[in-house]
Amino acid sequence: MKFLRLRPTSVVLLMLCFMYFITYLDRVNVSTASSGFGKEFNLSKTEIGLVFSAFAYPYLVFQIIGGWVSDKFGARKTLIWCGLLWALATILTGFAGGLVSLLAARLLLGFGEGATFPAATAAMGSWVAKENRGFAQGLTHAFSRIGNTVAPAAVVAIMAWHGWRESFYICGVISLVWVAIWSRVFTEDPAKHPRITQQELSALPVVKKKQAAVPWGPLFMRMLPVTLVYFCYGWTLWLFLSWIPQYFLHSYDLDIKKSAVFASGVFFAGVVGDTLGGIISDRILKRSGNLKKARSYMVAICMFLTMLSLLPLMFTHDRLVSTLSLSAGFFFAEMTIGPMWAIPMDIAPDCCGTASGIMNTGSAMAAILSPVISGYVIDATGNWELPFVGSIVLMGIGVLLSFRMQPDNKFHRPAAPAPGVAIEPQA
Repeated sequence: MKFLRLRPTSVVLLMLCFMYFITYLDRVNVSTASSGFGKEFNLSKTEIGLVFSAFAYPYLVFQIIGGWVSDKFGARKTLIWCGLLWALATILTGFAGGLVSLLAARLLLGFGEGATFPAATAAMGSWVAKENRGFAQGLTHAFSRIGNTVAPAAVVAIMAWHGWRESFYICGVISLVWVAIWSRVFTEDPAKHPRITQQELSALPVVKKKQAAVPWGPLFMRMLPVTLVYFCYGWTLWLFLSWIPQYFLHSYDLDIKKSAVFASGVFFAGVVGDTLGGIISDRILKRSGNLKKARSYMVAICMFLTMLSLLPLMFTHDRLVSTLSLSAGFFFAEMTIGPMWAIPMDIAPDCCGTASGIMNTGSAMAAILSPVISGYVIDATGNWELPFVGSIVLMGIGVLLSFRMQPDNKFHRPAAPAPGVAIEPQA
């Protein structure tokens, strides 16, 4: 197979790209399929919003746990078990018989996918050179946006051919295939890969021994500003992922095929943004050697441009203007991804799985709140543009908070007391 003749570092990165594609295909196919199961089960927009957000509750819990597990036991085992679980959850979604079983399947999907991105970051910490971290994170997340782009059109095609249930069966089988290949091509330590060359190894970080304990309190406080910024981004992300297919369907009275085309166009802008964001961030780092410019300043600028891009939605109701505004907003929002996901590796390279899990709790919390609140606003007002006010406000807050992230200030574990030295209790 030509795929297996690629350099091992390229194979690992491509496998992670495919994983990001599949996980987003599995989590956003529900947005398009909701036009089928929402009608079949007679669900309100608020109830559909609950289905969208159910995934995020266990996803939130397993961010930090999954990051710790991947740091302690390795990304290979973590992603194998996660993959089996999210594949099962996706298939079970197709067997749902109503609101309760839909919620149960989405909760199980959150358990399965909760550790995936922190585990992928832990894998990149060993398999990606420091100067390419922004590119690697941007590229993998670009594949997740390809999943967003493909999902509406693919699910509509499957629904027209068979029905909404079959779209989940097919996605589940694709996930199982990925698990089988990942178990064959990935090794925890690059030096133990049978095809790795010394030239490739020399460019990679030295794999350190796994630390026995994580200093949870200090690490959490160090990552708190990063987590808050990622919440501000995540609010917009989950608003887009949950409601953009329905936005064009209802706000402009398009049929489901045309609405899927418009939604795919918006999501494709995110693919470009993810890729460019990682490339530009790494280029700034190579030229300036300044992590703050490459990460924090770039995030601030892109969030500000996202805010400006969404403003026209508040003043006009025109399909072309809305499409351009949403596409530009998603493009600039996604340009933050490469630098944001590189920051945990910059700050805490020896426990970057845990650090990235802490950061991604921000997006997971937004995934709980954003779809439900947006659905409630739409039900209460009938206005499909009003939910974007929250995105505009939070992007402005994110601009201010981004200057507090300090990626150039590396996290150091608190020094353990020397053997035999007692620590006096505080009076």
